[in-house]
Amino acid sequence: DLFIALPGCTLSIDDPVRFEKIMHTAMPAVRAFMAEGKPDRVIRELEHPDVPLWAIWAIQQYAKTAGVEKARDLYAEFVRDIIDYISGQHHPEMKLMENGLLFADGRDKAITWMNSTVDGKPVVPRSGYIVEFNALWYNALCFYRELTGNVPNEKYDSIIDALNKSFPDTFINGYNYLFDSVNGSTVDWSVRPNMIFAVALPYSPLTRMQKRSVLDVATKELLTPKGLRSLSPKSEGYRPYCVGPQRERDLAYHQGTAWPWLLGAYLEAYLRVFGKSGVSFAERMLISMEEEMSLHCIGTIPELFDGNPPFTGRGAVSFAMNVAAILRVVDLLKIYNAE
Repeated sequence: DLFIALPGCTLSIDDPVRFEKIMHTAMPAVRAFMAEGKPDRVIRELEHPDVPLWAIWAIQQYAKTAGVEKARDLYAEFVRDIIDYISGQHHPEMKLMENGLLFADGRDKAITWMNSTVDGKPVVPRSGYIVEFNALWYNALCFYRELTGNVPNEKYDSIIDALNKSFPDTFINGYNYLFDSVNGSTVDWSVRPNMIFAVALPYSPLTRMQKRSVLDVATKELLTPKGLRSLSPKSEGYRPYCVGPQRERDLAYHQGTAWPWLLGAYLEAYLRVFGKSGVSFAERMLISMEEEMSLHCIGTIPELFDGNPPFTGRGAVSFAMNVAAILRVVDLLKIYNAE
C-alpha cells in the first residue's frame, strides 16, 4: 500500500521532497529485510514478494517527474540491489525460473494485494506464476536499463529477452485475456483485474494488439463507474456485496467488489493504448468519483465499492491507494491535454 500510494500522494501534488523523505525512511527497512530476512517493526508486510517490485515502480514514477538523472543518483543502487536480490534467488517466497518468470508460492499464505484470509487460509490462493508480479518484474528490469543509460548488462538483458517470449506464452489464453496465475497444468481462468498492469506499466512484454485485447476484456467484464471489479460476474465465486459479519466480508473482499485504485491502472492502460483519443473517456470516468468526495468522509474516496449497482462505498472511509490513483490520472490527463 505504501509504495503503490506514494507517487500519487506526493509527486502528483508537486511534492517530490515528501517522496524522497518517505523513500529515505523505507529503503533501510527494505535493505534490512533483504540482508537479514527480518520484518520491520513499523513498515509491515515487507516479506510479501511484490513489495520490492512496487518500490521500483514508485521510483520509476519519481524518475518521470524529477528526471532520470536525479533518480539515478538517488535510487539506482537501491533498484540494482533489489533486482540482484530477486535474481540471486534470495527471496524466501519467490524464485526466478529459467524462463525469466518469477514463481511464488501462495497456496497457504496470502502473498499478493488480494490478501483476505478466512480460517488462516487465503480466500484467493494465488500461486505459481502470478500475472502482475511478472509484469512488474519485466517493467523493473527495463526501467533499470533506462536508469543506467541503456548500458548493456548481459544478465539482466538475457532475462528480458526470455520474458519477451515466456510472458505471453504463459499468460495469454485462447480468449485473449491473461491468466491470473499459472502453476504447472493448473491455471486460474478467472477474469481478474491484475492483468491490467501488463498494459498499464511503462514497459510491457505484450504487443499493442495483445494489450488492446486485454483492455477490451477488462472493459466488458470488470469496469464499473467506481473502479475495476476484483472478479468478473461471469467467473465462478462472484460476490459483489461486501456486507455482513466479518467472515462474509472477507469472503467478498476480492471476489467481485470494485476498487478505485485499479481504475487508475485501467485508465493509464487505456491512455497507453488509445493515446490522446482516450482523454475524453478518461475524463468522463473521473466524474463518477467526484460525487464520492461529498459522501462518507468529505474530500476523499472510500476503500472499495459493491460490484453491482448502485455501487455503494464500503470499508475504510478513506483509502490512500485510491486517492493516489485518481490524483495520478488527473496528472496524466494534464500531460495528454498539453500535447
